[in-house]
Amino acid sequence: MDLDVNIGAVNIEEEMKRSYLEYSMSVIVGRALPDIRDGLKPVHRRVLYSMHELRNYFNRAFKKSARVVGDVIGKYHPHGDAAVYDTIVRMAQTFSMRYVLVDGQGNFGSVDGDPAAAMRYTEVRMTQLAQEFLSDIDKETVDFTENYDGSLLEPVVLPTTVPNLLVNGSSGIAVGMATNIPPHNLSEVCEALVKLIDHPEMEVRDLMRWLPGPDFPTGAFILGRAGILEAYGTGRGIIRIRARAFIEKAGNGREKIVISEIPYQVNKGKLLEKMAELVKERKIEGISEIRDESDREGMRVVIEVKRDGNPMVVLNRLYKFTQMEVSLGIIMLAIVNGQPEVLTLKKVLEYFIAFRREIIIRRTIFDLRKAEERAHILEGLRKALDFLDQVIEMIRSASDPKEAKERLIGELELSERQAQAILDMRLQRLTGLEREKINNEYEELIKNIERFRAILGNEQLVREIIKEELEGIRARHGDRRRTEILEDVEDLDIEDLIADEEMVVTISHTGYVKRSPASLYRAQKRGGKGMTGVKTKAEDFVELLFVASSHDYLLFFTNKARVYWRKVHEIPEAGRASQGKAIVNLLDLQKDEKVATILPVRDFEQGKYVVMATCQGFVKKTDLTAYSRPRTGGIVGLKIREEDELIGVRLTNGNQDIFLTTQFGKSIRFSEEELRPMGRVAAGVTGIRMDPEDRVVGMDALDEGATILTVTENGYGKRTKTEEYRRQSRGGKGILTIKTTERNGLVVFAYQVSNQDQLMLMTGQGKIIRLRVADISTIGRNTQGVKLIDLAEDEKVAGVAKVMED
Repeated sequence: MDLDVNIGAVNIEEEMKRSYLEYSMSVIVGRALPDIRDGLKPVHRRVLYSMHELRNYFNRAFKKSARVVGDVIGKYHPHGDAAVYDTIVRMAQTFSMRYVLVDGQGNFGSVDGDPAAAMRYTEVRMTQLAQEFLSDIDKETVDFTENYDGSLLEPVVLPTTVPNLLVNGSSGIAVGMATNIPPHNLSEVCEALVKLIDHPEMEVRDLMRWLPGPDFPTGAFILGRAGILEAYGTGRGIIRIRARAFIEKAGNGREKIVISEIPYQVNKGKLLEKMAELVKERKIEGISEIRDESDREGMRVVIEVKRDGNPMVVLNRLYKFTQMEVSLGIIMLAIVNGQPEVLTLKKVLEYFIAFRREIIIRRTIFDLRKAEERAHILEGLRKALDFLDQVIEMIRSASDPKEAKERLIGELELSERQAQAILDMRLQRLTGLEREKINNEYEELIKNIERFRAILGNEQLVREIIKEELEGIRARHGDRRRTEILEDVEDLDIEDLIADEEMVVTISHTGYVKRSPASLYRAQKRGGKGMTGVKTKAEDFVELLFVASSHDYLLFFTNKARVYWRKVHEIPEAGRASQGKAIVNLLDLQKDEKVATILPVRDFEQGKYVVMATCQGFVKKTDLTAYSRPRTGGIVGLKIREEDELIGVRLTNGNQDIFLTTQFGKSIRFSEEELRPMGRVAAGVTGIRMDPEDRVVGMDALDEGATILTVTENGYGKRTKTEEYRRQSRGGKGILTIKTTERNGLVVFAYQVSNQDQLMLMTGQGKIIRLRVADISTIGRNTQGVKLIDLAEDEKVAGVAKVMED
């Protein structure tokens, strides 16, 4: 048999693009994303419409879930029965839906993650709220389209009076995009819609007076309003949700933590497993027992605290390490006019108002047409009753119904429909009571017709109807808010759990960082061999060492004069011999950029200044507050020449002396008042003039009564009283501070110290020694110093820091 086949060449790249785009749009529009109008995905819409067709209403008997699933997949949704049943199950779960749309009878799962029973065991029916989704669907309020095989029609969207997209939220992953809209309180959404109808100029902040934020079925707390405002204002944002817990006194004198609400979509069973695991691994101390006392009355998880345990510390650790506190990313993405769109809160509300306006207009047009058609029939019946004897005679004398209809049309001037209605009229309608009913019905219809026409001709009436319907929905189905929004939440989960103690922060040449408690390093006598402080690779060495409190802010100043911001406790903690963590994983450093120095800051207060120095001798003073909000990618701390580098940063009070030291042993002391405060991106001024081969290796802001400690690369050092360094004018060549002989080597660092300080030295090979500054002699300025540390051949001092003793 000959077949007429048309075969042509196709570009496979173009065909793949076209096919994948068609698939993507099918997933986006037909499966994963909700419609802006009814807030439903196709599967949810088909479930509700099938239940409507089955008359599976809230005030009727339950039907087997399998019956509903069969109708859905057989008529409208050609996919697996498991997917449809999972949808029905979720629509019936009170912990998944803020307002359930399916009334389930049987086992529909639990918040512990237990699965629902098989569909043959469970029964369902629509809730009263779900029926609001289908009100007026028989009045041509929405368009219908063919089902998958063209045998039936299904609605494109449901004519819901419920603002479901916000009320129940939605989540789904499409191709290249995703949506995650949290649920809200029905009463609050309706109130916000009414206010927006009255005041369409309102912005998001105004709307949040009536719709303050999401309202989850599981309650709990939302921490702060900033994330909510961002999500409502831009369509994207992140909020933090925290479990509701409180502390009770136990009968045995101990205390216990009781959890009554957990964050949305958190599995309680897995949450308890995680708690038990953390207790077993000793990551959380102070818990003696965990038990679940939840029942039909509500959730109750009890955590027994040990007699010597602190319940607040235990609770804060639970917030930190478990899903008792979670972050929820909000993406308000929905299908608008067949296209995916990220929406603000105001846009979502405006689209729903526009949808309800369209529904009301289409419903009114339908009602007007039906009323006019009925009025037309009643006008014919009334005329027939007025000429009753004549009508009876015409009908009796007619040879057949056709002739009777023609005579009625011709002699009484009736339409064909009116004549047919008269012929179809039963004799009982001729009684006086029936005639009165016809007249009353006709008068009522005339009033309705006038009202329908008024609605269609008056936009204000349409808005009033929308408001009335929203008020009705709120009155019938609204309830109180479950999730509490906390205005200002203290970050107890971080600061409360970390002891305020001195930490040694080290950074190696190849960019590894760590913190360790200063107590790990015991003090030794001067001239000792030291002990290993950092285990480094052969090609690596420790380049920077700093001591700061664990609660301090750390301003990371790089050699390129950019500034990054971290807290000390955010630096990974490790033992003395550990290498630490790559700093590139903590800071978003640029190419060829490395940390030059760290400035610990407790608070960003007025009256404090940051003084910086570069290796070419430039200095600059800037107000501390200018560095209080660095961005993730860092900020410019100083405009610097390409061949120059930042070497020192100090925090000052504005009235101190600045001390600079070069590697050739020169130093200069000048008043900070010679430095006028400059902007953050200014280039600075000359601090010291040097030989071309020389470079600045240290800077400090002098305090009263301190001595200058100078350390050379060969392990020698000395202390010199600050009085021996006269104050000079900024920009001079300075004076000698230590002899840089072959024995000493070049100067590595110069610090001011006191007798109460301790000194830490670290070599390039990772050896560290801790000395008491009081053990180091105070000698003159123009001297060589004494040996501080025994160095192996080719070993050099690489890092120096001082430690304040209590």
